[in-house]
Amino acid sequence: MSSPLYLLKTERFAPLFTVQFLGAFNDNLFKNTLAVILTFQAALWTSISAALLAPIIGAVFILPFFLFSGLAGELADKYDKAQLSRWVKLLEFLLMAVATVGFAFHLFVVLLAVVFGLGIHSTLFGPIKYSIIPQHVHENELVSANALVESGTFGAILLGTICGGILSAYPNGGIITGVAGMGIAFVGYLASRSIPTAPSLSPDMPLSYNLIALTRNTVKLAYKNKLVFLSILAISWFWLYGALLLSQFPAFVKTTLMGDESTVTVLLSLFTVGIGAGSILCERLSYHTIRPSLIVIGAIGMALSGIDFALNAQHFQAIGVLNANPSFWHILIDLTLIGIFGGLYSVPLYALMQNRSDPMFRSRIIAANNILNALVMVGGAVGMMILLKQGWSIPNIFLIVGLLTLIVAVFVSVVIRKKLRGLEERQ
Repeated sequence: MSSPLYLLKTERFAPLFTVQFLGAFNDNLFKNTLAVILTFQAALWTSISAALLAPIIGAVFILPFFLFSGLAGELADKYDKAQLSRWVKLLEFLLMAVATVGFAFHLFVVLLAVVFGLGIHSTLFGPIKYSIIPQHVHENELVSANALVESGTFGAILLGTICGGILSAYPNGGIITGVAGMGIAFVGYLASRSIPTAPSLSPDMPLSYNLIALTRNTVKLAYKNKLVFLSILAISWFWLYGALLLSQFPAFVKTTLMGDESTVTVLLSLFTVGIGAGSILCERLSYHTIRPSLIVIGAIGMALSGIDFALNAQHFQAIGVLNANPSFWHILIDLTLIGIFGGLYSVPLYALMQNRSDPMFRSRIIAANNILNALVMVGGAVGMMILLKQGWSIPNIFLIVGLLTLIVAVFVSVVIRKKLRGLEERQ
């Protein structure tokens, strides 16, 4: 069985992968540099308290997914996706140039505008990258392509986050990040010029600029295909689970593990590496077809390893050196397993969503996925804040999420599996 890495040598996939990887890296390089600088130097930049800055930045970044995903889906269905990707890369370069000025002159509002702009950048590129894949790869390569995109994206998130933390510690680290971001965006633009043309299948489709109606109609369009909509809901749970873990790593390390910043990096690294490994493992186990059984295994694995992770965290005792504590290594193994099973779970769901969507409006289906992902993540964040305010501990919240993932596993195995049984038999 050949490795999926051969796709990285093809002109029909390698440029898209490069553009996506560099874009995800740039987003996280900038956001983490900004977050760390503001955390430790908040008084020099704004009168807003440091505790509120992180959720504000997160909210500003995710807002465009609600506002512009519908329009982004229509644009990607109406115009050549390869050409659109080049315009998106030029926008990224412009944003990094503005970010450099914002860092140089301590302009907090300008940097917040860049965060919003990067949210628009991600909103626009999401439907392009996922809907262009089925146009450029064969059906039996769909799982492989998604596995590479998924693992590459999380690898880029990890590297960008780490590099942002490193650069933020340097004098003028923000300026260095802005200049580096311009260079990365330019390389991404050059790569985008090599993406093969991906002509529209709906060139005569009229565009709508009523953003509220667009958002509503985009979700309705996805809902018409029940199998695709159920897949989107299942994907949204993956992002909710991941977002809750990532957002709480710093507080979890500080209050439960009694660790430091390096411990946060270890947890982040193992979780993201786990997702990458799980994505590639999914490709190896799928034999180039969409296998619903892997979704079920992934859901059950996420749930059980997540429950074990939470229970171990509940009883964790910070005694002696952290690295010498067997419970700490137990937590690290559980966290890695959550990532691995998450990769097994999410990759076939993305492939299923792409494969079963009508090519005429596939980009709008991807846009609906982005809208619902964002909605669920925001809902999860609000729920987390409410529970924390009620006095719940972070390990207890992790346990609730793990238990709910068991319900998701039942949902996937009963509802989605039932609808896919005919497909699986044909394969």
